[in-house]
Amino acid sequence: MNRKTIEELEQDGRKKRIMDLRSREEFEKETYPGAVNWFWEELEEELEENQEECRKKLNRDLPLYLICYTGQKSDDLAETLTEAGYEVYSIEGGYRSYLRLKLQRLMALEEPAADRCKEVERSIVKKFRREIWRPFTRAINEYELIQDGDKIAVCISGGKDSMLMAKLFQELERHGKKNFEVVFLVMNPGYNEINYQTILDNAKLLQVPITVFQSEIFDIVAGEGDSPCYLCARMRRGHLYSKARELGCNKIALGHHFDDVIETILMGMLYGAQVQTMMPKLHSSNFEGMELIRPLYLIREEEIIHWMNYNKLHFIQCACRFTENCASCGGTEKGSKRAEIKALIKTLAEKDPVIEKNIFRSVENVNLNTVIAYKQDGVKHHFLDEY
Repeated sequence: MNRKTIEELEQDGRKKRIMDLRSREEFEKETYPGAVNWFWEELEEELEENQEECRKKLNRDLPLYLICYTGQKSDDLAETLTEAGYEVYSIEGGYRSYLRLKLQRLMALEEPAADRCKEVERSIVKKFRREIWRPFTRAINEYELIQDGDKIAVCISGGKDSMLMAKLFQELERHGKKNFEVVFLVMNPGYNEINYQTILDNAKLLQVPITVFQSEIFDIVAGEGDSPCYLCARMRRGHLYSKARELGCNKIALGHHFDDVIETILMGMLYGAQVQTMMPKLHSSNFEGMELIRPLYLIREEEIIHWMNYNKLHFIQCACRFTENCASCGGTEKGSKRAEIKALIKTLAEKDPVIEKNIFRSVENVNLNTVIAYKQDGVKHHFLDEY
């Protein structure tokens, strides 16, 4: 197998072709400089069905470098193309290895960490005050998420949402009126080395004093067949509650945002035949006295992405061991039910932007006089009961 690192790719001074095998959507977000896109599934099909067309596109005269999500698909295709007579190399570690190198170089070139962190913090309360800071404080006040005396475990997965939430809580501690404490809690359920190091690097860059603890959740759910997600989510939630209580916390904060809420509403209707929502806060049924809160409840995902890009920050996209190599999503949720709903909402919003807010408000305006039946505390009530 012909494998090369990103550094070896950069040292190859010859004219060459670099091919990004990820989805078009991910390619358009960001790619290796000078790379062209050919989704790995389409390339495989073309190799099987139309080899002559493939030869025209690939150009046998140039060395070919393949980059996929993790290196797995590029390994397979490099082997096939090598047998067909191409000089082809698979980038070891895939696109992640490029992101890791890029992050290391950015951190090496940047101004002192304290100055960099101050710029990020300033952007939250200045440039993104209307889009991020105000919706954050409004959710806390409107849904009474924080009370005096609370000790909150701010749970950080390493993605953009939870890292922003950590910075928002730091700002609230500095400028807010509530008397509360926070612990920035990171659980390592079995991250690969690149994802785990990225979390540590970002916490250092953003000056978030994280408390890390280990669990073996990924190993435990590995034998759960095609759908380990439900068990994994339940176990992760349980471990976070348990560790938070051990640290003296009475609440855990998760980074679900406005888009998560409206996607959950539609998913429940279309795939679960029920009307329900992701609540801004709820009591734990298994850990007495513990509560879950969602402070990003009113913040749009596009604003979180804007904040991340504005500050040139790079967070992990998908920490799950099972989807990071998954052919259906490549660590991007592509192919999942949630991705389908996200695409549906985007299409509807392009026709009428008010649709997104209306989905959100629909569960605030339920008219029980026009509902056939509903459940409360596990008990079903039918309109004929009091007709």
